[in-house]
Amino acid sequence: MSTQLTVFVVVFGAVAVMGFAASRWRRPDSIHTLEEWGLGGRAFGNWVTFFLLSGDVYTAYTFVAVPTLVYGMGAAGFFPVPFLVIVYPMLFVVLARFWSVCHVHGFVTPAEFVRARFGSRGLGTAVAVLGIVATMPYIALQLIGMEAVFEVMGLPKGWPLTVAFVVLALYTFNSGLRGPALVSIVKDALILWSVLAVLMIVAMTPGQWETIFRIAENRYTATPRTDDGLLLPVQSQLNYVTLALGSAVALFLYPHTLTGVLASRNRGTLRRNLAVLPLYTLTLGVLMLVGFAALYDGTQPVGGNANTVVPQWFNENAPAWSAGLAFAAIGVGAMVPAAIMSIAAANLFTRDIYRVYIRPQASAREETYVSKSVSLTVKFGALLILLLLNTQFAIDLQLIGGVLIMQTLPAVALGLYSNWFHRWALGFGIGAGLVLGIFMLWQVPKLGGADGRTVIREHFGGSAWPLSHLGFATQAAIYVGIVALAVNLLVAAAATPILRAMDIRDGRDQTREHDYVADEGDPTVRRMTEIIDGEPPVSYFTPVGPRDGDSKPPLDAYPRL
Repeated sequence: MSTQLTVFVVVFGAVAVMGFAASRWRRPDSIHTLEEWGLGGRAFGNWVTFFLLSGDVYTAYTFVAVPTLVYGMGAAGFFPVPFLVIVYPMLFVVLARFWSVCHVHGFVTPAEFVRARFGSRGLGTAVAVLGIVATMPYIALQLIGMEAVFEVMGLPKGWPLTVAFVVLALYTFNSGLRGPALVSIVKDALILWSVLAVLMIVAMTPGQWETIFRIAENRYTATPRTDDGLLLPVQSQLNYVTLALGSAVALFLYPHTLTGVLASRNRGTLRRNLAVLPLYTLTLGVLMLVGFAALYDGTQPVGGNANTVVPQWFNENAPAWSAGLAFAAIGVGAMVPAAIMSIAAANLFTRDIYRVYIRPQASAREETYVSKSVSLTVKFGALLILLLLNTQFAIDLQLIGGVLIMQTLPAVALGLYSNWFHRWALGFGIGAGLVLGIFMLWQVPKLGGADGRTVIREHFGGSAWPLSHLGFATQAAIYVGIVALAVNLLVAAAATPILRAMDIRDGRDQTREHDYVADEGDPTVRRMTEIIDGEPPVSYFTPVGPRDGDSKPPLDAYPRL
C-alpha cells in the first residue's frame, strides 16, 4: 500500500468514526423528530455553523473541477470567485428572514414556506420536486472528485467508490445533520493544509507565480482555441458575467444551502457566519491557481480523465504524506456536502410529498424514519448516475439542475418580502421558465477537439447558449438560467394582475410580518412537533416575554399545512 493510500485510509476511517459518533454529540432526550435528525435541533452555534456552511458551499467538486477548468481554459474558470462575492451580501440580507419565518412556523424546507406564504399546495410541491431533481446530479458530482482521487491512487473504478459511499450513507442515516457538521471541521482543516501546501510548493518554484503565469499564457497562446487565455476573451465575457450571476442566485436556492442555514441557533449566528465566510473564498482562489501550476509542471490527466489534474499535481509535486492529506481533503470534502444534500432532498420528500399526499397523520417518529430511508435512496441514486452515465454527462446534468432550481426564485426569495404574486401566476412563471430553459439547453451542443469547435454531442452539452441562434454574427453566448429566470419573472408579473382582474381566488397567506424578524427567545417561535401533534415543546429557547404587547398566539393560529 502506497503512503498516499495509507494516509487517505487512516483519515477517511477516522472521519467515518466521527460521523457515527456524532449521533451522541449534543444528543437530546429524543432524536425521533425531523428537526433533530435533519436540522441538528436548530441549535448549532457560531463555530459549528461556520464549518457546516463552508462544507455546504465549498464542495469537493469545486476544488477539483474549477482548477481543471482553469487548466483547460484559463480565466474563464475563475467565475466562482465573482459569484461568491455576489452571493454573500445577498444571503446576508435574505436568509435572516428565511431563518425567522421557518423558526416561527417550524418549517424544515423552503417548499413548506412557499405553501404557507401563497396558500398553494401545488406550488409547494413544484418547489419540492425541483429541489430534489436539481440536487440528485449535484450529489453525483461530489463523487467525481472522490473518483478522481481513487484513479490517481491506482484503485479500480466501482467498488472503492461504492464502499466509501456506503460508509457515508450509514453514518448519515445514524447521525443526521450532526454527522456532516462534525466531519466538516476535519474537512476544513484538511483544505487549509492543502492551500498551505500549494503556497509552499509554488514558493520553491523558480520565479514563483510570475514564471507560472508566463508559462500558462504561452500555452494558451499556442492553442488553436479562441476561448482560452490568461485574460478573458471578449466573446466569453457575456457568458462569464451571466454565469456568475446565475450561479449566485442558484446557490442560495439549493435545498442543502437552506438546510445548513436553518440549523443555526439564531439570526446573529447566521449573520456573523455569512459575514465571515467570504474569507473562505480565498482558499478557493488559491486552489484554482493549481490549474496554472499544473500547466507549468506539465501535469497530464490520468487515463485522459481531466478531473484527475489536481490530485495528480499534488501526487507529483508534494511529499507522499502531504499528497495523501490532499487526497483526504478531496474525499472528505465530497462526503460533507453529499450528506447535507441527501438530507435536504429527503426532508423535501418527507415533509412536502409524503406528509402532504401520502400520510398526513404521520407521527414524528414515522416522518423521521421515512426521511432517513429516502436519504439512503437519494445517495445510491446519485451513485448510479455516476457509475452508469458518462462522467461528462453527469456534469452537464448538474448544469441543467442549476437552471431548474433558479426557477424557484420568485416563490422562495421574493416571497420572503412580498406575497404580491398570484399563486397561479407563480406556477405559470415556473412552467414558462422550465420549458424555455430546457429547450435552450437542448440547443447547446457539446464542443471539444483541439480547437474547441468540434461537436461531440448535439444536445444538452452545456449551459452557454450561443447568440447566433438569434441571427447575430457573433461567438458570444449567454447563460441559459438567466434567460429562463427573466421569462419566469415576466410571466409571473404579467399574469398576476390579469388573474386578479378575473377574480380568480388567491391563496391565504399564513404568515405575519413579525414572523420574518423573530429571533431566538421570541415567544412566537414554535417547535414542529408542537404545531403538528400538539405535544409540549422542548425548551430550546429561553422565553423573553411578549414584544410590544404582542402575545403568544394559540395553537390554532398555525393551521396544519
